[in-house]
Amino acid sequence: MKRNTIQRTLVLQTVQKLQSHPTADQVYEAVAQQHPTISRGTVYRNLNQLAEDGEIKKLETPDGADHFDHCCHRHYHVRCVKCGAVYDVQMEQLPNLEQLVQDSSGFELQGFDLMFRGVCPECAKKARE
Repeated sequence: MKRNTIQRTLVLQTVQKLQSHPTADQVYEAVAQQHPTISRGTVYRNLNQLAEDGEIKKLETPDGADHFDHCCHRHYHVRCVKCGAVYDVQMEQLPNLEQLVQDSSGFELQGFDLMFRGVCPECAKKARE
């Protein structure tokens, strides 16, 4: 059962305001600036509950911290291998990708996340300097 608490609302509003695919730590830091008594556990618990309820999207990264996205529609992402920042990829969805994988693997798929890796423009610029 979903409870609409003040903390839940603060966490959701912070993810929506940041619009930068923040990590749980980044969300906590932003919320704590305005509400210093909130605990890290409260923020983490609310982030995970919001993701389970489909109000935000949790982007799991195998070799780094999870990120949270305020946009829940299906889209792809790219993560910088230098700084870890995550960005939306502006491209059309690959048609029938899920069906092709299901047909060849035998899995009963429940969804997917597609994340590309690369170096963001800011990190690339720093490397050239």
